[in-house]
Amino acid sequence: MMMIEAGPIRRSGLRLLMAASATMLLTGCQGIGLMPSNSAQLRVVDASPDAGSVDSYENNAGLAYNLGFGMVTTYVPMQPGGVTLAATRAGSRQTLATNNVTLAAGRQYTAIVGNTAAEMQQTLYVDQMQPAPAGQIAVRIIDEVTRGGAVDVYLVPSTGKLAFTAPLATNLNLGGNSGYVNVPAGMYALVVVPAGTVPSSTAEMLLSGAQVSYASGAVRTVVLIDSPLTMRPFAGVRPEPQASVLTPAVQAIIAVDADAI
Repeated sequence: MMMIEAGPIRRSGLRLLMAASATMLLTGCQGIGLMPSNSAQLRVVDASPDAGSVDSYENNAGLAYNLGFGMVTTYVPMQPGGVTLAATRAGSRQTLATNNVTLAAGRQYTAIVGNTAAEMQQTLYVDQMQPAPAGQIAVRIIDEVTRGGAVDVYLVPSTGKLAFTAPLATNLNLGGNSGYVNVPAGMYALVVVPAGTVPSSTAEMLLSGAQVSYASGAVRTVVLIDSPLTMRPFAGVRPEPQASVLTPAVQAIIAVDADAI
């Protein structure tokens, strides 16, 4: 049960952003001569738990190579207009998912490669570029968890408790998108529970994250992804393997969309 923070601006401990060059490469060719005002910005997230490493292409130009599960690229400048985005098996041109999209100048996008390898999909999301209002943060939850069913998501303030916190998003399923929700800036812990769970200190949690500070104006996209299955005992019995069930835990990628200038 861990969180990975990713973004092009700040670097901190729980961050999986732009792995070593041997693992992931961005060509940068698309960005030659492009400025933010006349280009689109695109980043790619690999959220497929069993597809192995993938390469990402815009038409026939490489965007990222050997992108592993849970990895996020920085924003890459792109020519606006209609393009074909494709995810292929790393080191080959075997297409796993493809879609035709239209990118607008001056906009930012996130392409998420998700679902299992057998049913892989690539979905494009429009990102919020403007900082949240003063004293607020904007958070969007995207569910890419392939196991365990629908979830409820909470941001629990450092001064509060889960039982007294309203959910940020409810009944999210695979592919679900909460849209951006504004909440007061501050310290929060991300908590994910099965949908319909009554919030309490003893509630079953799929993710109980550490406290993270969100400054005024911050805009974040949280992508929920699979985590290795964990063992938990049946209620009232000793935690022995034969008396246990597999619990699908959740990880979270926290991607930086924008910050206050």
